[in-house]
Amino acid sequence: MKLLLVFALALSPLAAQQLPVADPAQAGLSKERLARIAPYMNKQIEENHMSGAIGLVIRNGKVAYFEPYGFMDKDAKKPMQKNAIFRMYSMTKAVTGVAVMMLMEEGKFVINDPVSKYLPEFAKPQVAVVENGRVTSTVPAEREMTIRDLMRHTSGVVDYVGLNDKDGESYLRKANIYDPSIDLAEFCRRLAKIPLSYQPGTTFQYGYSIDVLGRLVEVVSGKRFEDFLDDRIFKPLGMVDTGFYVPESKWGRFVIVDAGNPRGIVRRGPAAAQEAYKKKPAAALGGQGMVSTAMDYARFTQMLLNGGVLDGKRILGRKSVELMHMDHLGDLARGPGIANLAPGTGFGLTFAVTKDPGKLGVMASAGEYYWAGAAGTRFWIDPKEKMITIFMVNIMPLAGSGNIGPMFKVLAYQAIAD
Repeated sequence: MKLLLVFALALSPLAAQQLPVADPAQAGLSKERLARIAPYMNKQIEENHMSGAIGLVIRNGKVAYFEPYGFMDKDAKKPMQKNAIFRMYSMTKAVTGVAVMMLMEEGKFVINDPVSKYLPEFAKPQVAVVENGRVTSTVPAEREMTIRDLMRHTSGVVDYVGLNDKDGESYLRKANIYDPSIDLAEFCRRLAKIPLSYQPGTTFQYGYSIDVLGRLVEVVSGKRFEDFLDDRIFKPLGMVDTGFYVPESKWGRFVIVDAGNPRGIVRRGPAAAQEAYKKKPAAALGGQGMVSTAMDYARFTQMLLNGGVLDGKRILGRKSVELMHMDHLGDLARGPGIANLAPGTGFGLTFAVTKDPGKLGVMASAGEYYWAGAAGTRFWIDPKEKMITIFMVNIMPLAGSGNIGPMFKVLAYQAIAD
């Protein structure tokens, strides 16, 4: 009976999602130095800078460190679980980027195609002329945005703050793109009516570009965006707890989201924040809408580090992955915004690229690529060290607790022994 139970567990979805585990020394990491992580994290919890988190380090394809800290529900004194489900926000973007590259590999388009070839609502865009923070007029775009522009945030599509018209009214509110009842097609139709912030191809500005890519995937593939991801990425990679909402059967593993402040002190977030992501959305937003676990996302990032393949299942070709983590900005202007890029940082196709660690003053390798979510989730992929670092926490707004994730990476890197 015990053998049958072990065999059944080995075939279960939970078992299917694991990665190989190694002793830290086998992965070239110091166990003694990794032991510095937990005291730091426990101190953050004791000082109320966060309620709980998960840290995960993979090197040479094996999990060398995977630890939960604190609580997934502090008020209920419910300990953090390794299979806890988190709101990923902008860590959704890398998954959307992979979906786009998969379709390019199938000959559906090239990324230098104009977006309007597939989404005609984005044809003949107008670019805002801004004076004193308000749009006083518009001018025709000098060229149309391309798919590549969307992937590298040079499309001119507005950022999350948006633009104000001459009367000071928000274009985003006027277009009512926050309407929870609209699907992705209607979301993009409304977004396309808003003037572009910059001429396409001239300026990096982080914003709604990746959400438009989700609609591109729908139109080109003939499937709903979330269904394409599930069929072509999540299921093949064994990402059993990843999607755009948490079904009721898994609510017990959905972490409570904290609310932060500039002093870095957290409290339980409002009830509305806790209920979000518990129902299937009308629009699956490719730039911000995903939920996942540490191990699910680890499998996704390991696929990228492996050059597009995991457990014998190829998701992308190696050259496509290489193209994704090259810098696509060069000397283009960097606009102001919530995710402005520091000197020494480039941007690939849906995530940032470390070009010069010395300019940044960070422990990293040139060629590392990474991104983060608004509630504090983070990932780093370092091809030189063959190392992946993932930190999972949910604090919204992150505010003064924003250095905890980067410190986890420091504590992981200082443990590299060879």
